[in-house]
Amino acid sequence: MKRCSSLSLGLYVRILFEAVLKRALLRMKEDGVVMIATGVICGLTCLAMIIMILWKPQIKWRGIHFDTYPPIAMLGCITLLVSGHLPVSEYIKGLTADTSVNPLKILVLFFSMTFLSVYLDEAGLFRYLAGVTLKKAGSSQKKLLLFLYLTVSLLTVFTSNDIVVLTFTPFICYFAKSADIDPIPYLVTEFVAANTFSMVFIIGNPTNIYLATSAGLGFLPYAKVMVLPTLAAGTVVWFVLRFLFRKQLSKSVSTRVELVKFKNRTAIVLGTAHLVVCTSMLVISSYVELPMWGIAAASAGSLVITTLIAAKIGCWRPKLIERSIARLPWPLVPFVLSMFALVLSLNRSGLSAEIAKRMAGGNSIMVYGIASVCAANLINNIPMSVLFSTLIPEGGGLGPVFASIIGSNLGAYLTPIGALAGIMWMSILKTTGVQYSFGRFTKYGFCVVIPALAAALLVLGLIL
Repeated sequence: MKRCSSLSLGLYVRILFEAVLKRALLRMKEDGVVMIATGVICGLTCLAMIIMILWKPQIKWRGIHFDTYPPIAMLGCITLLVSGHLPVSEYIKGLTADTSVNPLKILVLFFSMTFLSVYLDEAGLFRYLAGVTLKKAGSSQKKLLLFLYLTVSLLTVFTSNDIVVLTFTPFICYFAKSADIDPIPYLVTEFVAANTFSMVFIIGNPTNIYLATSAGLGFLPYAKVMVLPTLAAGTVVWFVLRFLFRKQLSKSVSTRVELVKFKNRTAIVLGTAHLVVCTSMLVISSYVELPMWGIAAASAGSLVITTLIAAKIGCWRPKLIERSIARLPWPLVPFVLSMFALVLSLNRSGLSAEIAKRMAGGNSIMVYGIASVCAANLINNIPMSVLFSTLIPEGGGLGPVFASIIGSNLGAYLTPIGALAGIMWMSILKTTGVQYSFGRFTKYGFCVVIPALAAALLVLGLIL
């Protein structure tokens, strides 16, 4: 009787174990299918974006140019929501969550700071400074390259790489054509400087904002770490650029530079004052416990109000505001929100965790620095930053965070896919008649990115 009871108990345990194991295997199979399906949707979305960026980054409809990559990202987002791989409720919850990585807050911060920069550009400040730079250099191309590098670097620190690229690129093309000199050394130097010194402050690049805020970093804690790696990379790339273009710089410049007059002195004073106050407030934001997005939004709003008042008093039309708003990178809104959905779905499927496992071990600064450069040139640096914010292990220190930030900025050197600045830059060159192929972009980028990345990561490792 006891033996029979023992057999019955053993049989019961065996059946129970088999049932649990079968259910677990079924669940693993289902999870695997979900993971694969999510990966396929996200992968095809990124592949389609890359194809369109290389083949046709913009289309013209009724006289208006439209970027082609945001609709593709939106299509990927809609596919995930409709297929159930990302529940709508979970997506809305992610958008409305009171967290540092809320994409809406990040967009407000970025657009507000961009508005301040575009406003100053529309007022004529950047073109005036570009003219001063060229005039100071005289007939020496070597001096001209140095002054251009320093000017672009300084402006990028306090504004953003995208604005500087948009402002200086057409100016360089025009000047080089009138002076009958090769524009490529100056265009490459401008692009490299803008995407190097955009690392200094958190406001220099939307990728900085996303990765830093996801790690809970404020303006000053971020700057304390990133100043030295940026200076190291900036110093190295200058000598590399100087060596690469040594032959092209031997010819003298004969064209006289006519300084561009300020379009609106009042607007320049107002814009500069707001940018200085906003940057100062961002520096102390972590100490006074004010959100950075709130400070930036208040500064942009204040600039609009004070401009309207000044225009009323001075009897001039404030078209400056309309033009500045029109020039904001609006395609970034659907793009970032759609890529946020892709990353949420990757997290939900467990694919992000699998990727993070494979990146574990070894020197985390080197691993994340190199991986972020590669990823940025596969899927663009904005989706790369959104993805990497979920891959960085909790409790793993700040090394991977800052290494990813460095990679997201310097990765722009390698291919036009690496950053939106690269896409815009290539588009401007095409419209101005400057021949610059994808292969040439990659050739110069490869020569610069390796020493720059090595210098920045080495200094970062010494600091941390």
